[in-house]
Amino acid sequence: MVAELTPRELRARLDAGEEPLVLDVREDWELGIARLPGVVHIPMREIPARLGELQRDRDIVVMCRSGGRSMQVAEFLERNGFPSVANLRGGILAWARDVDPSIPTY
Repeated sequence: MVAELTPRELRARLDAGEEPLVLDVREDWELGIARLPGVVHIPMREIPARLGELQRDRDIVVMCRSGGRSMQVAEFLERNGFPSVANLRGGILAWARDVDPSIPTY
């Protein structure tokens, strides 16, 4: 079962100096509306072909708009040998609601 982090938990980890790879699996047009700084962007449909770009020895937090696509990608990563993967519960919508209300929602 894939672990989940709330936006507040991820914010606390980042504030504590941890550096998980935050993987945003939304489409390009979605990042044009709302994005978090410092994320790695690979659209969901491209993940299988681009697994080699991800570090297996790094904590990965997968995010999308509301948490559904990111959970699917997190499960896929776990099945493909990534040992430390978490889903960002609620996605960027929850981040905007709970951490940074300046981020637009859509």
